[in-house]
Amino acid sequence: MATPKQWFDGARPRTFPNAIAPVLAGTGAAAWSGDALWWKALLALVVSVSLIVGVNYANDYSDGIRGTDDDRVGPMRLVGSKAASPHSVRNAAFTAFAIAGVSGVVLSLTSAWWLILVGAVCIAGAWFYTGGKNPYGYAGFGEVAVFVFFGLVGVLGTQFVQAGGVDWVGVVCAVAVGSYSSAVLVANNLRDIPSDTESGKTTLAVRLGDERTRDLHLALVAVPSVLSVVLVVATPWALLGLLAAPLAWRAHAPVRGGAQGPALIPALAQTGLAMVVWALATAVGLFIA
Repeated sequence: MATPKQWFDGARPRTFPNAIAPVLAGTGAAAWSGDALWWKALLALVVSVSLIVGVNYANDYSDGIRGTDDDRVGPMRLVGSKAASPHSVRNAAFTAFAIAGVSGVVLSLTSAWWLILVGAVCIAGAWFYTGGKNPYGYAGFGEVAVFVFFGLVGVLGTQFVQAGGVDWVGVVCAVAVGSYSSAVLVANNLRDIPSDTESGKTTLAVRLGDERTRDLHLALVAVPSVLSVVLVVATPWALLGLLAAPLAWRAHAPVRGGAQGPALIPALAQTGLAMVVWALATAVGLFIA
């Protein structure tokens, strides 16, 4: 039976910035375009974190029963390591999705009913990333999904439920967060190219190959800094987002240095840190403006 620490590690806390950053950036955009409501921001955070915990447990379950994690170099997987049964990990994923669903319904009923449909699509996307007969994560669409769900939907959804609408500032923030979020997955999949190739998991990194995947990571971590300059049109305070630039460069260091396997794990954590710093600093700038 898995210990509480193993369950926490199985939730993959290094990916939590992917859930936190969209809410920070979306709340900043809401402050710029209308009103930021703290209780809706907290509910949006519950939805976002629950979704990412759910997708991580769902990936653990689906990859585990397929045997994809039998020879893993990254963080421990509960099913692959046999620390927990597939049934219990699947139930943990469903529980997290249920929490996200209930919180999302509350937000929808106080904002717009059709957001319930958006939430249903998000949960389906989380499950079928590696679940089902034809998981899209095995076909190289993982980065696109992350960009959409934890970038566009996460940021613009947070802005919408608080301000009652979205604007170009929110879109720019969404693209920036989505780029960082995708970069986290790119670093993860770069690390797993050998094992994914062997197991038949055709991620984008497997399709692109080692060298082009490293170039993609650089491009993705550079985009938010460029967009900080674009946001100057809204307010000069948006330049606070450039505080994340040194962290982004540091995050890319193992990637440009040719690191392989476990040596790439710091790139995941540092990319996530740069993302949170960018989202927080930009939100602060938009609040000040």
